[in-house]
Amino acid sequence: MTTSIDSNIIVALWWQNDPANRLAAQMLLKAKRKGRLVVSAPAFAELMGDPKRSETELESFFAEAGISVEWNLEEEIWRGAGKAFQAYVERRRSNSGTAPRRILADFLIGAHAHARGYSLLTFGQRLYAAAFPKLKIISS
Repeated sequence: MTTSIDSNIIVALWWQNDPANRLAAQMLLKAKRKGRLVVSAPAFAELMGDPKRSETELESFFAEAGISVEWNLEEEIWRGAGKAFQAYVERRRSNSGTAPRRILADFLIGAHAHARGYSLLTFGQRLYAAAFPKLKIISS
């Protein structure tokens, strides 16, 4: 089994004081026991936005954790992300914009896992369940 990891799990792992740190570590260890761990290119790019982490540190973290980066996203993933993002925008408009605002990278992360038949390890279960109803989500 391959598990794709959302950037929110990695962020929680980096910060010892994050209330989700321990849970993220447990979730990652459990997923690692079941098979291969990956992150999508959009998740990698999001994580590079952390001003306290260099690209080299990020690559070292992934190597030590046994996480590979899947850089190539096929057309099916881009189209799936676009359709899910479009549906999200419609849902948000119909709810008067009260739902948290999401960015396209979130939908690329979900579409990547969905199209490749991976499970997705995330703290964003609600978002991904709405956007990708058939995606296997591993959450807290």
